[in-house]
Amino acid sequence: MSLPKNFLWGGATAANQFEGGYREGGKGLSTADVMTGGTHTTPRRITPKLEEGTYYPSHEAIDFYHNYKEDIRLFAEMGFNVFRMSINWTRIFPNGDELEPNEEGLKFYDDVFAELKKYNIEPLVTISHYEMPFGLVEKYNGWASREVIDCYVRYCDTIFNRYKDVVKYWLTFNEINCLTNKFGSFMAGGILLEDGGELVLNANDDNDSSKQIRFQALHHQFIASAKAVKLGHEINSDFKIGCMIAYMCTYPYTCNPEDVFLAQQRDNLNNFLCSDVQVRGAYPGFAKRYFKENNIEIKMEENDEEILKEGCVDFYTFSYYMSNCTTADKEVEKTAGNIMGGAKNPYLKASDWGWQIDPKGLRWTLNNIYNRYQIPMMVVENGLGAVDKVEDGSIKDDYRISYLRDHIIEMKEAVEDGVELIGYTPWGCIDLVSASTGEMKKRYGFIYVDKDNDGNGDLSRSKKDSFYWYKKVIESNGEILE
Repeated sequence: MSLPKNFLWGGATAANQFEGGYREGGKGLSTADVMTGGTHTTPRRITPKLEEGTYYPSHEAIDFYHNYKEDIRLFAEMGFNVFRMSINWTRIFPNGDELEPNEEGLKFYDDVFAELKKYNIEPLVTISHYEMPFGLVEKYNGWASREVIDCYVRYCDTIFNRYKDVVKYWLTFNEINCLTNKFGSFMAGGILLEDGGELVLNANDDNDSSKQIRFQALHHQFIASAKAVKLGHEINSDFKIGCMIAYMCTYPYTCNPEDVFLAQQRDNLNNFLCSDVQVRGAYPGFAKRYFKENNIEIKMEENDEEILKEGCVDFYTFSYYMSNCTTADKEVEKTAGNIMGGAKNPYLKASDWGWQIDPKGLRWTLNNIYNRYQIPMMVVENGLGAVDKVEDGSIKDDYRISYLRDHIIEMKEAVEDGVELIGYTPWGCIDLVSASTGEMKKRYGFIYVDKDNDGNGDLSRSKKDSFYWYKKVIESNGEILE
């Protein structure tokens, strides 16, 4: 039960959650830059105008912008041969609709890629990861408008040509299926809803009026992604361009056929709708029925179906943190989750944030996806958000090691099952800002960053016990997991 010899080991980050330098180098204001801090119990707010005295976590984040050399050196010390990162769209096009890019922003990523190459680390670049130019929100209400497609394709054309010799692996949109939930309206779609723009954390709220605008925005992202795939292959035929799905693993709570069917419907709508379009190049039948029954009318232009067919992705990537249950019984106890909550599974333990820990679910998920598409796959987010304590200058995070070990074991089992898995990049390989809550307290990294929820700290980096453990895992290609 071994992984391929050329397996890609590394870690994952997002520019808006760790880069900082939000007004440096000509960077414009992004959607992430207008989201306030929050906590597990206090939702983040969206402020269309920045408020004096209000804390915005992305403005400094952990300041990779000024510390990228140290951070990449630490990644190299762990043995990374791949690093998942994103490009801040507003570093390249500050308002989003400019015709010419910002050279200073392009130069920053030249330097980052050069540093990665120095250590033979392959960049895996997410083109749009929960940030878009706020100028496009103000002008078009984000992805609700078709005009944004051309802005995105212009951005892709710029970075594809600039980095065509240093980046091979690209992802068009992070967790594109977020827009199937109201939670993703602003964070993933840049859409300010009529409710005043408060970020909605109740991911199960299907009784809303935003479905039409969300699914239309999602269609615009599908077209943008397909155009980017075709363009990228024309610029460099060696490019590998993938999709990225927040996989919401959902079990039926009981063997009641109602629960079983409900779980299948959730799997279809929340997971497979987006990947069917991006991998197969067309909307599935169940999506068309859902649109009809929910009075959603997707406005398409004449060539849209052809564009989707011509822009299928080369590989499939996804995030996996947990599983949930679903049931028709409204009295069953509920629990939290990544994007979408669900019924509490009595057989599983949960994290401090209520996310149920289910390593076996990763094997099930890998098989479920691969049996459907049979294209190369990567797990590009996986990890445990936890409160880490510094004691005697060290961080003993055995709980994180245990979580990751159990998931890697199941990942290897899936490879033995026949799944074509080519890489693994655990989320937040260095501590960064939580997207959902805006916290630093919720830590995922192998590397500790001295900063708290209020922005206090000297940003110094230190190695957790998991740093040394993951180094051994990579050195042994997943054979040494103790």
